[in-house]
Amino acid sequence: MSLIQIATPFNIDIEFEVAEFHKRFFAYLIDIILMVIYLISMIYLFVGDYRLRFGEASIGFVILAVFIPLIFYTLLSELWLNGQTVGKKIFKIKVVSLDGGEPTLSQYLLRWFLRFYEWGFIVFFLFWGNGKMGFLILFLGGIVSIIIISISKRNQRLGDIVAGTVVVNTTSKFTVNDTIFMHVADTNYKVKFPQVMRLSDRDINTIKNVLTQVQKTNDHQMCNRVANKVKEVLGINTDMFAVDFLEKIMADYNYLATRE
Repeated sequence: MSLIQIATPFNIDIEFEVAEFHKRFFAYLIDIILMVIYLISMIYLFVGDYRLRFGEASIGFVILAVFIPLIFYTLLSELWLNGQTVGKKIFKIKVVSLDGGEPTLSQYLLRWFLRFYEWGFIVFFLFWGNGKMGFLILFLGGIVSIIIISISKRNQRLGDIVAGTVVVNTTSKFTVNDTIFMHVADTNYKVKFPQVMRLSDRDINTIKNVLTQVQKTNDHQMCNRVANKVKEVLGINTDMFAVDFLEKIMADYNYLATRE
């Protein structure tokens, strides 16, 4: 299994497992199947006969009911599901930034836009009804993606290389791996470090990844370095153990962020 080291904003390298090709392929296949099912369902539902061409329907219907949801499926899924589509979620892989945190909106937009060569079957099917040509372009686009992924250093496709992202395995069994937000059930919760709100979501996401790595590798030296860096940045003086300190930072941030 391929491993990569990603330098975080705290100057700490975090180790990630690059998603295996077969996981990416089957995740992509599931997403394609979902989009095709949606496409056929919309044609059957609104046109009444799935063999009819969209030329017999209004262009407004095509754009609003079919074209836009299909084109924006990947972008919106990754934004709403923290770097995952339905397929990626099933195979437990996700998109992360090369700085170790959650990708920014601009990074999501770049990797989505450069997926254009994978949209061929949608465009041709919708506007020209030439399914064979559309699937030919889909096939060629897939071949290009496979070649780029196989020769890139971090198994990245073109969109990942330009956007500065990479697809990795999600190995943690805890929900903290899926989102930086945790539910704080204690209604009498006491905030210990209010300075935590000076950190960005990206900083908190980095701390989350560090805690995940410590759970997996028991590398407390890395945890200590990150804890010391956070204390330095926030001007905090505490004798708490590094893991306890970082977990408290996470809890304080989530408590305060959900009440703003």
